[in-house]
Amino acid sequence: MPDFRPPRWSFVPWLALLLVHVAALAGLGVLIARQTQPVPMHDLQLADGERLKCVSYAPYHLPGQTPYDQTLKISREQIVADLTALSHLTECVRLYSVAQGLEQVPGVARELGLKVLLGAWISSDRKRSAIELDQALRIANDNADVVRMLIVGNEVLLRRERTEDELRGLIEYAAARTEVPVTYADVWEFWLRHTSLAGAVDRVTVHILPFWEDDPVAIEHAVAHVATVFDEVRRHFDKPVMIGETGWPSAGRQREASLPSLVNQARYIREFIHRAHDEGWDYNLIEAIDQPWKRRLEGTVGGYWGVLDVDLAAKFPLAGPVAERDTFVAPALGAGFGVLLCLALAAGRRSKRRTPLQLAAITAMGAVAGTVAVLQWEHARFAYRDGLEWAMLGTVFAVGMIVPLTLARWASGRGIRSGAGVWAAWQRGRTAALDAPAALGLLRLVLLFAAAVGALLLFVDPRYRDFPSLLFIVPALTFGVLGWFANSRHAIEERLCSAVIAVSVVGRWLSEPLNPQAVAWLVIGLILAAPTLRADAREDQ
Repeated sequence: MPDFRPPRWSFVPWLALLLVHVAALAGLGVLIARQTQPVPMHDLQLADGERLKCVSYAPYHLPGQTPYDQTLKISREQIVADLTALSHLTECVRLYSVAQGLEQVPGVARELGLKVLLGAWISSDRKRSAIELDQALRIANDNADVVRMLIVGNEVLLRRERTEDELRGLIEYAAARTEVPVTYADVWEFWLRHTSLAGAVDRVTVHILPFWEDDPVAIEHAVAHVATVFDEVRRHFDKPVMIGETGWPSAGRQREASLPSLVNQARYIREFIHRAHDEGWDYNLIEAIDQPWKRRLEGTVGGYWGVLDVDLAAKFPLAGPVAERDTFVAPALGAGFGVLLCLALAAGRRSKRRTPLQLAAITAMGAVAGTVAVLQWEHARFAYRDGLEWAMLGTVFAVGMIVPLTLARWASGRGIRSGAGVWAAWQRGRTAALDAPAALGLLRLVLLFAAAVGALLLFVDPRYRDFPSLLFIVPALTFGVLGWFANSRHAIEERLCSAVIAVSVVGRWLSEPLNPQAVAWLVIGLILAAPTLRADAREDQ
C-alpha cells in the first residue's frame, strides 16, 4: 500500500468544513424556527353539545397490544377508560371487529350515550370470517338500540381477499338475519368499480383519504378533494352514501405533496368537520387514538392518525393556532452540548495547537451534530418499532456522530484513507496506529455500506419507509468536504456502495421530484457518495 502523505496545506478543507456546517446550521435553525411558529387556521366552533359524528375506535394503543395477538383480550376497564375519553369528543365509534374483547363495546357505549358502527372483519380465512360475522350479528341484534349500522367487511376488495360475488353473499346473509342497516366499507375507487354491490346494502360506505390517494393531495386542497370525490360517488348511487374513513396523519413520511404533521392534521380535521357539519355529511374520522402497532404495516405514518395520543390526551385544540413544536430549547441544548463536547476533545489534544479556523469549524460541526442528535432522537421515538431497529439504526447514528468527534480530537485535516484498505491491512497482520485518516476511513466504509442498504431499500420499496436523512447528514457533510478538498483514498467496495447510493437516491427523487423530503435525501446521498465516485479519486490496491 502506498504511503499516505498529507497535503502541503490544510486551510481549504477547514474553511470548507466551516462554511458547509454554518450553512447547515442555518438551515436547521430555519426549520426549527418554522416548527415553533404557531400556524393560524380555521377555528372549529361546534354548537353547545355538538360532537363529532363518529370516529374509528381500536383499543390497541397500550404497549404490546396488537390485533395479531390472538391471545389478547381487551379488558372492560380499558374500554371504559377509552370510551369515556371519547364520549366528550364524539357521539359514535366505529369498530372493525368484534373479537378480542371488542364485543363489550356496545354495552359500554350505551352507558356513555354513544352509538356504534359495528364491524365484522372479513378476510380470506372463510371459517374465521363466518364465526366473526355470526358473532357480529348476535351483538347487533342484542344491541339494536346502540348499533347504528353493521359493516360487513372493510376494504376486502382492496386487499383482494374476496370476490364481489362472495361479498354480496355475505352481505345478503347478514341482511336477512338482522334489522340493523347493513353496509360494506371500501376505498371510493373500489365502490365505483363494483357499483352493482350497492344493491345488497342499505347505504354505501366509502373511504376518502387524500394522503393515500394514488396522486397524493396537498393539505391546501385536501377537503376540496374529499368534497369532489364525495359528490362523484353520490352521483353513481341511489342509496345514502357515508364517508366511512377520512383523516390525516400527524407524523411520518411525506408522499409527494401530502405532508404528515401535527399542524396539517389539525388543519384537516378542523376544515373537514366544519364543511361536513355545514353540508350535512355523514362521516367517520380515522381515527380515535394513535395505534403504534400499525407502524408494522404502514411505517411511521400508520401509527399517528389519532385525534388522541396513546395517553388519551388531545393532540391539538379545535381552536386557535397550532405549532409543530412547543419550544426550541431541546435542539438548542443539543447544539450547545455538541459544541462543548467537540471543543473538549479538541482541547484534550495538547500536543497540537488548533488554529482559530480549526476551532471555528469544530464549533460549527459540534453545533450541527448536537442539533441533529436531538432531531433524530425525536424521530426515533416516533418511528422505531422494536429493539432491533433501536439497536441497528441507533448504531448507525452513533457511528455517524463519531465522525465530527474524530476530527475534533485529531484535527488533522489530512484526509481519509480507504476503510477497506485499512481493514485488509489489519487482516494481513499489518498493524498500525489508528490515526485520523485511518479512523475516518473505517467510519466512512461502515456508513457508506449502511447508507447503500438504506437507499436501496427506500428505492425499491418506498411506500412505508421514512427517508433516513437525519442518520446520514452529519457524516455526509464531513466526508463530502474532506473527499473533495483533502487527500482521499478508497477501494472498490467503497466505490460500489457509493454507486448504489447515487443511483438509488436519484431514482427515488425522480419518482417524486417535488417532495422536499426526497430532495433532501437526494442532496445528502449525493454529498456522501460523490467524492468516492469522482474520476480523480485515488484507489488503494
